[in-house]
Amino acid sequence: MAVKQTETEQVVAIYKCLCDVNRLRILNLLRIEPQCVCHIDAVLGIGSVRTSQQLAYLRRHAMVQVEVRGTWRVYSLPADPCPELAANLACLQDCIFEGKIFREDLTRLKKISESQCGPKPI
Repeated sequence: MAVKQTETEQVVAIYKCLCDVNRLRILNLLRIEPQCVCHIDAVLGIGSVRTSQQLAYLRRHAMVQVEVRGTWRVYSLPADPCPELAANLACLQDCIFEGKIFREDLTRLKKISESQCGPKPI
């Protein structure tokens, strides 16, 4: 559960979250659509424990939300992000064309999404 923060604390938390390349990569994947943990883990290739730690960090800071679908945990961006997060996600969207790793992640995600693992779409 995310802790209620002041506006300043919220901005600081956003920038702390964005200072890690793996968290940026996760946010980039979630810009496309909600993703199950197995897809995020497969794209990042950092191991399931580290992937789960990064997702938990983002969740604690209200940068992602999770939905349980059977045995699957599906992460998504907040339905109503704060203005600071929305602005930074827009900036990230612009940066993906410059960053090779972000483009490669999206290519891997497309291949993984075509497989049968993960929950069925709602």
